[in-house]
Amino acid sequence: MKQPVTLTRRGFGGLAAGVGIALALSACGGSPLSTPSTNAPSGAGGSLTVGSADFPESQVIAEIYAGALNAAGVTATTKPNIGSREIYFKAVQDGSIDLAPDYSGNLLSYLDANATQVSADDVYKALPGKLPQGLGVLDPAKAEDKDAMVVTKATAEKYQLKSIEDLAKVCGDFTMAAPATFETRAYGFPGLKANYNCVLKGLKPFSDGGGNLTLQALLSNDVQVADIYTTTPSIQDNALVVLDDPKNNFKAQQVLPLYNMAKMTDKAKAALNNVSKILTTDDLINLNRAVSGNQKQNPKDAAAAWLKDKGIVK
Repeated sequence: MKQPVTLTRRGFGGLAAGVGIALALSACGGSPLSTPSTNAPSGAGGSLTVGSADFPESQVIAEIYAGALNAAGVTATTKPNIGSREIYFKAVQDGSIDLAPDYSGNLLSYLDANATQVSADDVYKALPGKLPQGLGVLDPAKAEDKDAMVVTKATAEKYQLKSIEDLAKVCGDFTMAAPATFETRAYGFPGLKANYNCVLKGLKPFSDGGGNLTLQALLSNDVQVADIYTTTPSIQDNALVVLDDPKNNFKAQQVLPLYNMAKMTDKAKAALNNVSKILTTDDLINLNRAVSGNQKQNPKDAAAAWLKDKGIVK
């Protein structure tokens, strides 16, 4: 087993699903980050500030966005580690920052706690109609950071498991490692039963977001299946098997830029869409390993290496 990588993750909605958007839309006054920008006409141009959430993956993506913008001749700086979606969403809205990386499914859940769209296309198509006036999203990347049902290679081979449909045949014999909320959330036990008729033997709750405690429980066969985010390096490092989800029990979570329209130009949009065209889930896994693994690389340096490797920066 390789050294585990510990990551702090984005939440699936948390408080945002219930009250976040209401707070964001009704709050008065400026963001604590800076003085709000003036109401410039759409596409007015100027330098852009790219913010990020308070976990490493978001910080790296923000640095990638800024690097790509600068390479395209659009002056951009970063304001990393702003905080949760409740905070960075409001910052984009009031112009304290101009854009931030987000995840399609979580963003939709934040905007509408009752949204039923789950597939990548349906989630993306639903977003523009839910966003407040003046905000938009650009093209989604192939890269996704989403919940997944994960088993060891030995378990997959023993029970011939490739998908959650296969898992359903033996669910009654399997205990799962996941956050305690998995037992009641729509995509957890209720969703697995409704979509796949999968009723698990039980749940062993862990609060490390698919981190080392979850990993150790899975590798020791203390549990037989675990909820681990798809960009977690330990999946590759331990040859774990991510089970396919053909019925989209887990909502799509494509990486995409959330932006304020005030200063966004066509040139900036093209640069960011080019990143989305190239960025993959494997890229995020490798970037997470570089930043949060033994290397402890600075997010800006990891982003710079990715941009050069992809030919975006010469």
